[in-house]
Amino acid sequence: MSQSKRMDWVDSAKGISIILVVMLYVANSVGKATGEVGILHYVIGFATPFRMPEFFLISGLFLSLVIARDWKSYLDRRFVHYLYFYALWALIIIAAKYLIFTPHLAHALSLIVWSIIEPYSLLWFIYVLAFFSLTAKIAHSLKIPHWAMLAGAAMLQILPVDTPVYAFNQFSEYLIYFYSGYVFAPKIFNVVKYFSTRPLLIVSTLAIWAGINGALVFLPEFSAQPTEFTMGFAAIPGLHLALALIGAMMVCIAASLLQRFRVMGWLHYIGEHSIVIFLSFSIPMAISREILLRTGVITDTGIVSLIVMVVAIASPLVLYWLVQKTGWGKFLFTRPAWAHIPGTPGSLPAKVDASKVPAE
Repeated sequence: MSQSKRMDWVDSAKGISIILVVMLYVANSVGKATGEVGILHYVIGFATPFRMPEFFLISGLFLSLVIARDWKSYLDRRFVHYLYFYALWALIIIAAKYLIFTPHLAHALSLIVWSIIEPYSLLWFIYVLAFFSLTAKIAHSLKIPHWAMLAGAAMLQILPVDTPVYAFNQFSEYLIYFYSGYVFAPKIFNVVKYFSTRPLLIVSTLAIWAGINGALVFLPEFSAQPTEFTMGFAAIPGLHLALALIGAMMVCIAASLLQRFRVMGWLHYIGEHSIVIFLSFSIPMAISREILLRTGVITDTGIVSLIVMVVAIASPLVLYWLVQKTGWGKFLFTRPAWAHIPGTPGSLPAKVDASKVPAE
């Protein structure tokens, strides 16, 4: 499989993932406002075992291309990069929330300070991703065997880790998927390559998997509340980990099929710009939700959720298009030179001491 083809299905898989992520937050926020459950709650319920694991697994796929770089270059690319966007968008989202929804300056300032220690709201993903990358680099530098890291990460996921530190809880829950993407990338690419030329096999495999995953999620009892889900057998430790890894692989396989169709180009585009959507969807989500619910024109929770989800996904892409066209606000999605570690690609040029320049 060519590199471009690999990237096509990877971006399509990212597209599926970001849609599911936005869907979760939309369903929860609308459900909280209405006190009711909509159709998106059940879609998210089905996807709960693999929704975030797949995102992290994809994030680790190309880590091997940079893991051996010197520490400075690696930290700039895989640590500072993520923390820049986390810090920037945490400030933006908190400021927007202060200006539009809850005008309490003291509370906003406390959120900003606290976000340094604990990841703010939905931005926890990019915050934790930075520390996953750091962990992988440390393990590589210390030559810790992959099997040992995978075993440790699996134990963290299986054990009921529940500490007062939210970031550590999320780190423990999802490290295994990021590290699996890194370690098993060649095998994942080969599996997807094998399936990508066999569409009938893809469809039959997905059908069988969907039936099993759905049964384990919804049986013996599934509870969909406005802001939370209680799964059935899929919540059993160990089984949950297996379902997450299998589900993540199924999303990759499904993406390899979908990217064959020109009509699905939009999914590839969404995946290619998934970080743009992830960083900025919460503001249009909140605004569109409030407008729809306050006007009362549409009262069905499911329909409101669908409309809000479309707005939440489309608005960041429109913003990104405007930024690219006008050149204004590029710092929102492109890290400026000053935010790079000095001496790394993209950083500010080093100042030259004129006294040390030899005279002609």
